Amino acid sequence: MPKTGVNEVVTTRFRGFGFGAGSTQRYTKHMAKGKHTHTRAQGKKLSMFTLFLWTLFFLTLILVVLLALGIVYLPTTDDESPTADLSAFRRKTSQSGEAVVEKQEQWTEILSWEPRAFIYHNFLSKEECEYMIELAKPYMVQSSVVDTKTGKSTESRVRTSSGMFLKRGKDKIIQKIEKRIADFTFIPLDMFDGPTNENGEGLQILHYEVGQKYEPHYDYFLDEFNTKNGGQRIATVLMYLSDVEEGGETVFPAAKANFSSVPWWNDLSQCARKGLSVKPKMGDALLFWSMRPDATLDPSSLHGGCPVIRGNKWSSTKWMHLHEYKVLLETKYEPIVSLENRRLTWYRVSISWHFGLEKRRFNAFIFIPYAT
Repeated sequence: MPKTGVNEVVTTRFRGFGFGAGSTQRYTKHMAKGKHTHTRAQGKKLSMFTLFLWTLFFLTLILVVLLALGIVYLPTTDDESPTADLSAFRRKTSQSGEAVVEKQEQWTEILSWEPRAFIYHNFLSKEECEYMIELAKPYMVQSSVVDTKTGKSTESRVRTSSGMFLKRGKDKIIQKIEKRIADFTFIPLDMFDGPTNENGEGLQILHYEVGQKYEPHYDYFLDEFNTKNGGQRIATVLMYLSDVEEGGETVFPAAKANFSSVPWWNDLSQCARKGLSVKPKMGDALLFWSMRPDATLDPSSLHGGCPVIRGNKWSSTKWMHLHEYKVLLETKYEPIVSLENRRLTWYRVSISWHFGLEKRRFNAFIFIPYAT
């Protein structure tokens, strides 16, 4: 059978279907044009891909040079990358000679009935307090308050501390603490469906330096926007992660009680003597209810944090809601490479969100200038 070119084959096929020679010629030209267009597109894609590879190569080379010169560093210790599990935490405590199982004496104390407030002495161990502080240190930012109209966090002179939120059920240690809070408050935490199926928000870690405070406020909401997720806040668990030399007390100025009846009255600051107050003590937990047993809001739960006069104050707060509190979006920032003066930092950003019954996650690397 004689060989035929592409044009001849196309001509034969088209003629078989009743097309004329003019149609055959136009189709042949179209094929040639499409071939050249496809070649140019491939060349363009190849150029973009090559440019991307060269850019990635030069960025990697710059990073290697900076690492070699000691200008930047990679976190290599547990403190710089706080992802220790429970077993590592136990090993650390056993080396220091203080085992986690050796707890101090624990007991609860009724502080007030209006508001309903209780102190759980030695709720956390010393090691747990230190662990939570070290876990939070790399991520501390200026504390904010919730806007009642938009539900967004905004900075305010009312609150001058720094803080951050821990992801619910972040690790086994945090899960254990959250389970203990659920047992203390009798507010549900379903460990079988995962640590995110609960009525509480994520643990907030707060740090107050000298002069920093939190003006008296309510933990419950007076708007409809913030109650859409989980309903009203009904209770708060405030855990003290450190002792404070002077100041930093939690004060209830609207409490209906004898303010001077507390045994630590003589050690209180002037701010704390304006109401029923609790002096921070490492490991203690303060539980108070923002709603009465009849489900009405309790105005006597008005409370604030007195200014720190000497020392530092570290605390952790857990807000509990009437219904299940769903985390619709969780963003996690992890420092990967940072300068020694902490002004420039690579961050790995992990964003999780709920899409129907699915939980999806997005990871990205970004470069953020950070000024101290």
